[in-house]
Amino acid sequence: MDDLRVLPGPGAPRGLTIAAHELDERFSRSSGPGGQGVNTTDSRVQLSFDIGTTTALDETQRARVLRQLQPRLSGTVLTISAEEHRSQRQNRVAARTRLADSLREALVPEVSRRATRPTHGSRRRRLAEKHQRGETKAQRRRPSAHD
Repeated sequence: MDDLRVLPGPGAPRGLTIAAHELDERFSRSSGPGGQGVNTTDSRVQLSFDIGTTTALDETQRARVLRQLQPRLSGTVLTISAEEHRSQRQNRVAARTRLADSLREALVPEVSRRATRPTHGSRRRRLAEKHQRGETKAQRRRPSAHD
């Protein structure tokens, strides 16, 4: 198994390289179609990566990834399963691709929204639209007896 390469992106401008010994692959029988080999081939792949002990991330990146992926973690271990292909090799590639994509998305820094106030013109237009809408609805009413 080769090292896993995560492409450059926000939060990791030079990308990441995760050493092969930091990844744990397990194989098991996959559910679904497979013909005669369905009960004999271990094509399902579970790829586990311990974010807490990896040397590929610095402390800032580690904290960001742990925070972003918290619902998907078991402790500090992220596990990706792949069983959509009938071939173990294709499932290994799919699991590694999904792991790299998950890490790349989790490394993107959060951008907080800066609070702004509506402009004077936008407030004026909003009130004018509300007034016009009220006038339209008033025209739909039945005329009263004294009108």
